[in-house]
Parts: sequence; structure tokens; C-alpha cells
Amino acid sequence: MITLHHSENLGVLKTLKSGLFSLIYIDPPFNTGRAQTRTRTSMTRDPSGDRTGFGGQRYRTRVHSTTTFADAFDDYTAFLAPRIEEARRLLTPTGSFFLHLDYREVHYAKVLCDRIFGRESFKNEIIWAYDYGARAKARWSPKHDNILWYAKDPERNTFNYDKIDRIPYMAPGLVGPEKAARGKTPTDTWWHTIVSPTGKEKTGYPTQKPLGIVRRIVRVHSNPGDTLLDFFAGSGTLGEAAALENRNAVLVDESPDAMRVMKRRLSKYELKVAREIA
Repeated sequence: MITLHHSENLGVLKTLKSGLFSLIYIDPPFNTGRAQTRTRTSMTRDPSGDRTGFGGQRYRTRVHSTTTFADAFDDYTAFLAPRIEEARRLLTPTGSFFLHLDYREVHYAKVLCDRIFGRESFKNEIIWAYDYGARAKARWSPKHDNILWYAKDPERNTFNYDKIDRIPYMAPGLVGPEKAARGKTPTDTWWHTIVSPTGKEKTGYPTQKPLGIVRRIVRVHSNPGDTLLDFFAGSGTLGEAAALENRNAVLVDESPDAMRVMKRRLSKYELKVAREIA
């Protein structure tokens, strides 16, 4: 079951029962200081169209929708703090919390999470590395996100090692044919492409994260039948990962655009809308 709450998230969190969630993953706004926008388009062949494609064929662009949200906060940690405090309360004794950010705020968020969870509860900083998009000319191009993992109890938390997907060795000739065929488990640096702008996975939501990244977290850090939470749900990636791995999920977002995207994306699963903004 996937349950949607169309609401401001802190208010919803305060109503939820303590110790309910085995895994909480959030991908909050990154505090980029600008509006985040994603436009959904399609192209049809048209001799008088506005674009030229393969073989010189002309195409006309059709704009379906544009999704935008502001991503600027005067005091970002003050915004996050009460929500992360609630997240800790809501975790089961063996639960884990994942915070997905980038270089702009991750160091401040790490200090904040150390205070709320305790430094001993910090387990990993996972680097999601990708290689797509424009290149900077005045600095090294930033092409990674940071995912902080905290366990409510660092001595007993869910980590299903046997559920980790294996990846190819970068130098298979150094390990022998048997190991090369089996592959290796990932380290704390995960190479994974972004959501393709033209792929089937794309929902049109501006900050959509790849299903492969979130599904790995779900598979390793929770068990079938568990209930998971994302209170910056956005495009609903955690919900789809949970459904595919036989987990339940509670998703919260106050954006009407996010709700439209999630209802469309998750309609093929068991879906319930528990709360709607009046």
C-alpha cells in the first residue's frame, strides 16, 4: 500500500505514531538559490517544425506542462532540523534515515544530523556519481550528490548484504574469470546515470532521482512488509521502489504538481490518498 498526503510535511509528521517506519529517505530541496523547472515536451514530424533531427528531418515541439518550485532558504538547517527530529522519532529501533543532498548544504546537514542522531549513529556518506550535463569552465564540474546514512541504533540496524546488487569490476582481468563473472558489491561511491530526459522513467518532475539508486537503498535497508517514509516525496520514486520490493510507503508533499505526478506514476499500484490540501 502506498499512502499519499498532500500537505505541509511537518504537520503530517507530528500526527504519525512513533517507531512506525523501518526506513526514511528524503530528498529535500537543495537550497540552490533559484527556481527549479522541468518542462515536459514531445516532438512530432513536421516539415515546417522548429527543430531539426536525425537525417535532416524537421520536428515540431509540443509543450505539455511546466513544473516549477522555489529552492531558496534563508536558514536551511533551521528548516530541516524539526523535520529530522521527527524522522528520528518515527524510526523503528532498527530503522535507518537517508538524507539526499549535494555539495551546497551537505556539510551543514551532517553537523545537524550528528547532533540529532548522535555522531556514533552516522554509518556512511554515499556518493552518487554521474556524468551528464553541462561542463563548468572555471572549476571542476560538480557531478555527484551526497547521501548521508544514519541508523537509529548503530549496533543493530537493517543491512541486507545478500540483497546488494553486484556491479562489474573496472579491471576484470585482475581478479580472474570467476570473480569477474560474479561481479563485485558497490562501495560508498555509486556510479549511476541520471534519469534520462527522453527515457520511460522520466515523470517530468524537476528533481526526480533514479529508481535504481532508491531501490538499492530500499532493498538493502528494509525488509518485505516494512513501511517506509518520504516526506519530500516529489516524483514518488521511493513509493515505486517500495511497491516493487513488496514494502509499504507513506509519501508526503505539499506541491500540487508533485501530487499529480505521483498519482499518475503510482496508479498501477495499491494507492490511497489520505490527506488533501483544502
